[in-house]
Amino acid sequence: MKKKIIRFFLFICTAVLFSCAGEVLPKPKGMLRLSYPAPEYKEVLLPCPFSFEKNEFSELQKARRNRKCWYDLEYKRLKATVYISYYEIHNNLDSLLRDAQNLTQEHFIKADAIKPEEYMNTEKKVYGTIYKVSGNAASPSQFYVTDSVKHFLVGSIYFKVKPNYDSILPAANYLRNDIRHLIETLQWKE
Repeated sequence: MKKKIIRFFLFICTAVLFSCAGEVLPKPKGMLRLSYPAPEYKEVLLPCPFSFEKNEFSELQKARRNRKCWYDLEYKRLKATVYISYYEIHNNLDSLLRDAQNLTQEHFIKADAIKPEEYMNTEKKVYGTIYKVSGNAASPSQFYVTDSVKHFLVGSIYFKVKPNYDSILPAANYLRNDIRHLIETLQWKE
C-alpha cells in the first residue's frame, strides 16, 4: 500500500513538472464588440425656428424643463441622451457663447483632453463647434451652433451610467456622428 502511495505521488509530481514545460503566455485582453444599427436619418419638423435630421434609432421628446424648443434625443439602447436647447439671440451672443464654452470647460476636471472641431456652412449660415471630451467626464461631446444674428442652439451627450471612457467610447463615437449629421442638416427658419 505504501508503494502505491509513493508511486501515485511520484506520478502526480512528474505530471505537474512536465505539464508546465510550455511557455506561459498571459491571456490576451478581450475587446468588447459593440454594434449599432446603421443610421437612418429623417427630417424632424418642429414648432421652432429650426429643423434638422435625426437618427431613427433615437426618440425625440420634449425636454423635462418644459422650455420652448428644448428637446431630448433619447437613445434607450445606448442609455444616453442628447440634450438640445434653443435660444433666440437678443444682443447676448457673447453671453451665450461664453456659457456654452464654460459648460464644456466644467468637464475639464475629469477630462484628459477637450478637442474642439469647428463647423462652418456659410450658405446655410450655420457656424459652431463640436467638442470631443476624452476621459471619464460626464459628457463626452458637446456642441453649439448659431447663425450669429438670431439663433443659437446648444447640445450635449450624457450617459445614464457612471462615466468610464473606455466602455462608452464606441457609443460616444456613434452619437458624435449623429450630432455632426444634425448640425450638417440644420436649417434655420426665418
